[in-house]
Amino acid sequence: MNSQVRQARFNMDWMLRDLASSVPQTRHVVLLSSDGLCMAQVGTDEDTADRLAAACAGLQSLSTAIAAEFPEGDGRMRLVVIEVGGGFFYLMAAGVSSYLAVLAEDSVDAGLMGQCMRDLVARLGEHLSSPPRVDGLT
Repeated sequence: MNSQVRQARFNMDWMLRDLASSVPQTRHVVLLSSDGLCMAQVGTDEDTADRLAAACAGLQSLSTAIAAEFPEGDGRMRLVVIEVGGGFFYLMAAGVSSYLAVLAEDSVDAGLMGQCMRDLVARLGEHLSSPPRVDGLT
């Protein structure tokens, strides 16, 4: 991992802790770039965060394709919520080329989670943006 990515993770993990502590049933919080790079994480190990970020990149791409089917819209994905056995998955556009992903247990207050995610993005969206990568560094 290059120093630019390490620095971004160091600077952003604290931003996600408030979200995780505000909604007790939160399991994992991951901030990712649009191409699936985990930029920050709370409540999970690095391998799990990287797997979630990669899966979210694919889901984000699919949802953007669906958004394009709404001719009056702007073609961007804003929020995806998936309910599965055992919990909920949330994916929200966060900043420029970045997304906020949350896994929560099935007892979570879905409205509270959505509101806390929106509040975080509204307050810190410019800081949640994915920095451009330097050519030749990954």
